[in-house]
Amino acid sequence: MSLPQSLPLQGLSAVVTGAGRGLGRAEALELARLGAAVVVNDYGQPGRDGSGEASAAPAEQVAAEIRAAGGQAVAHVGDVADFDAARALLDLATGTYGKLDILVNNAGILRDRMVFSMSEDEWDSVIRVHLKGHFNTTHFASVHWRERSKAAGAPVYGRIVNTSSEAFLAGSAGQPNYAAAKGGIVGLTTSTAQALRKYGVTANAICPRARTRMTEDVFAGLAVPADGGLDPLAPEHVAPLVGYLASPAASRVNGQLLVVHGGMVAVVERPKVAAQFDSAKETFSYEELDGVLGAYYADRAPDETFAATDVLGLKRA
Repeated sequence: MSLPQSLPLQGLSAVVTGAGRGLGRAEALELARLGAAVVVNDYGQPGRDGSGEASAAPAEQVAAEIRAAGGQAVAHVGDVADFDAARALLDLATGTYGKLDILVNNAGILRDRMVFSMSEDEWDSVIRVHLKGHFNTTHFASVHWRERSKAAGAPVYGRIVNTSSEAFLAGSAGQPNYAAAKGGIVGLTTSTAQALRKYGVTANAICPRARTRMTEDVFAGLAVPADGGLDPLAPEHVAPLVGYLASPAASRVNGQLLVVHGGMVAVVERPKVAAQFDSAKETFSYEELDGVLGAYYADRAPDETFAATDVLGLKRA
């Protein structure tokens, strides 16, 4: 972890959840490289489905790596989907560094199944870790920033970067729980952005493509470069965007959704009306709807075509 010439996050503190491995680890290292003091959170369970015994090792190892490079970091082992554990995580950040400035939500699990095969527990567990986990930390961070802003009588510094997915944007047949959770995270992000902007806080979401423990099956057919070059799907392609969104330079970026991977960043527009039809009389009849909507969809590609590409028109990895 080499330090840049300037340290845009110097004097700021950050919490990164799910930071013991993969994307979260890369993001924690990048924030530390840019000067932030970091609380590295990870529950440490070995299974990507959230199974296995919790372990302090992943979070401790990343925190030690940051300290060895000259940065500041402490580890936190806890399940962010647990309200009290999330409170303790934010308390650790403020107690250790005096305040919190940056929150990066990344923790998640997978329990993939087609919707007709999915159990209630498989649904609930993924929604709990991804969506409730994002809410829990966001709640306590927002309380902290609101109280500080009121005490100061002025806006404070606050940045939230949440992790969504293209599974929400373009659909993922075997991940109805994951896609729903990631869609919910976008809604949480835009709502939070509106609620906290007067306090000086921004909230944005990213849709990263990266080769991690959670995506090893998805990208199994895409080989790592044999020449030793950086993998186009390496988490290190995602981390710089997180560092930027966490920085003072991104003060005008708020309530946004960005897709990032392999040296590419794309800003996703909010949904726009594609077509509008007005009833000839006071309200539509079945026949009139069949006439206007039937004609509109008659020449359109089937939804399988939409599912094969993402909203950017780019082939999905």
